[in-house]
Amino acid sequence: MSPTAQRSAAVELPDPAESLLSVRDLDAGYGDLQVLSDVDMDVADDEYVVIVGPNGAGKSTVMKSVFGLTTYMGGQVVFDGLNIEQLRPDQIIHEGIGYVPQSDNVFETLSIRENLEMGAYILDSVPEDRIQAVYDRFPILRERSGKKAGTLSGGQRQMLAMGRALMLDPDLLLLDEPSAGLAPDLVEEMFDRIDEINADGTAVLMVEQNAKEALRRCDRGYVLVQGENRYQDTGETLLSDEQVRREFLGG
Repeated sequence: MSPTAQRSAAVELPDPAESLLSVRDLDAGYGDLQVLSDVDMDVADDEYVVIVGPNGAGKSTVMKSVFGLTTYMGGQVVFDGLNIEQLRPDQIIHEGIGYVPQSDNVFETLSIRENLEMGAYILDSVPEDRIQAVYDRFPILRERSGKKAGTLSGGQRQMLAMGRALMLDPDLLLLDEPSAGLAPDLVEEMFDRIDEINADGTAVLMVEQNAKEALRRCDRGYVLVQGENRYQDTGETLLSDEQVRREFLGG
C-alpha cells in the first residue's frame, strides 16, 4: 500500500498473491505527462471495486493503464498471475479483461447485433449462445437487434457497450463512468445491471461519478487524489467516514 493511502477502519483486503488483478507502484500517464504515481490497487475474484475521487484525480487513467491505453512509466500490473503492464489492448483482451470506455463506446453505423459480433472478433466464429446471453441480460437489445446503434438512447448505448464487452465472458470488467450522461431515472437501472453482472461471477472495477451510490453497492472502494492513493476500505466504511464524506462525497 502506498504510504499516502489510509484506511478508515481495519478491513481485510485481498492478498496480492491471490488477487485476480494486482496493481503495485504504478506510474503512468500520456506521453511525457505523468498522471499516476505509485498507485496500488487489488481486485479479487468476483469482487466489485470502485474508484472515486475529484475530477482530474487520475481515475480513468487507472482503468486505461490496466487495459494498456496509457504510457507505462513504472510499477506492475498483474492479472491472474501474468504481468500485463506492457501488453497491448488486443493482447490484454485475450487474457480475460473487458473494457467499456465512458464515451464513443459503440459503432454507431453498425446494428446492435453487429456491435455484439465485434465484441467476439478475436474468435474464429461468433458464439450464438453469448449473443443470446447478452440479449437475455439486456432485452431491449434483442428488441432492436437490427437497428443501428446510433439510434439508441444513452442508457441503451451503455447496455450495448457492456454487452459487447461481455461477449468474451471476461473474468474482469472495467467500467469507466457507466452512469455519465444518463437521465436520473436510468441511473439506478444501470447500477442494478452492474450488480447482476457481478453477482453472476464477473469481477468489476469501476470508475463512477455517482460516488455515493457506487460505494453503497460495491465491496471495496479506493479514493484517488492527484494520481495517488488517498483512502481504501469497504464501500460502507468509506461512506460513513466523516473526512471522506466531507472532502469527496459532498458531506
